[in-house]
Amino acid sequence: MCAFDRLNIASDGAAEAALLACCGSRRWARRIVTHRPYPTLEALLAEADEASHDLTPRDLTEALADESALQHALCGARSPGPPVAHTALRAAHAAYESKFGHVFVYCLQNVPEEEVVGHVLAAIRARLGHAEEAEREVAAEELRRIARGRLAHLASTTPHSP
Repeated sequence: MCAFDRLNIASDGAAEAALLACCGSRRWARRIVTHRPYPTLEALLAEADEASHDLTPRDLTEALADESALQHALCGARSPGPPVAHTALRAAHAAYESKFGHVFVYCLQNVPEEEVVGHVLAAIRARLGHAEEAEREVAAEELRRIARGRLAHLASTTPHSP
């Protein structure tokens, strides 16, 4: 049985737990669980996109807090690049968190590994100029893209053999 099928037939609790690893909003995860089964991966991803667009300010805050709680390495911190670039990246992350009160989120899909540090640093610097409400909109869109990628990965992952 493929991962997509397992997600469709999993118990509500198990499916919600798996979905929370994609996006930390409980309402987002419950909505996707509620609309199962999905006929195709495309239908699942479309529902995830819709649920992402419908995040309330509270849902977004919950999802952003979850990104902090996941203790991901700083975005771009493990990518190749000179030490000075990584120092600038750490400082930019700190400035962003200080200004907006949450971690910087940025979808790195299709960014070559050797370009990650430059992309992330440029994005943080650009987004530091945003007003809080404008930045929340950008962060919400980046979370949608990240959740979509995580969900596609979750639904296509093959189980480990015993």
